[in-house]
Amino acid sequence: MTAPFTEPTTNYWQEILPEGPDTPPPWKYGVPARLPDSRILVLPIRPLNNAANDAVASLLVNQASLDVVAELGNFLAERVRPFQPEVIIGLPTLGLSLAPIVAQKLGLKRYVPLGYSRKFWYTDDLSADVSSITSPGLGLKKVYLDPYQLPLVKGKKVVIIDDAVSSGRTLQATWDMLERIGCDIQACGVVMKQGSKWMGVLGEDRVSKLVYVLESPLLRAVDGGWDIRP
Repeated sequence: MTAPFTEPTTNYWQEILPEGPDTPPPWKYGVPARLPDSRILVLPIRPLNNAANDAVASLLVNQASLDVVAELGNFLAERVRPFQPEVIIGLPTLGLSLAPIVAQKLGLKRYVPLGYSRKFWYTDDLSADVSSITSPGLGLKKVYLDPYQLPLVKGKKVVIIDDAVSSGRTLQATWDMLERIGCDIQACGVVMKQGSKWMGVLGEDRVSKLVYVLESPLLRAVDGGWDIRP
């Protein structure tokens, strides 16, 4: 079967729609993801490069309207508030759009960003090897903590913020690194939970510490559009 129904993402993620009835699959171009207040954010469907008849419903927060990003950040802040973090750590790249919103909403004066770009004073012992499901051609790369920000996180109650969890590999590697350097990780908050593969990667304890705003199903091509992948 040839993969059906895709369109440009230009006009997606620009507004949150009012609460409405559930729309069952098959979906043609977008998946209606329900937010905690029952409103809807429509996520565009993107076929996977390595499997044309499989797809995901995607979210790129750096292409979303500022209003939508602010709303998602506020929802995420409320999800992580019960963990009473002393520090918010933002993961690159898209988690860095959300981490400052979460930190400010929780009354914190700053957040700590991780990054992919190595400055000359960075060190390998404050890095982790990661890979991206959305950028498979790049292979392994490193995520770094600036050594000058180590005192801000070591021994502190930390919440990790990212845009999504899918394979779980990047989050696992970063979580390992942060614990190794002495962070007391209370939780991880993401906007989008995609599938369940990540659960086996992270393990039971870390799964219990992950909170999210919305769910995005894995999809498979069917007659008339896309259905949830078994």
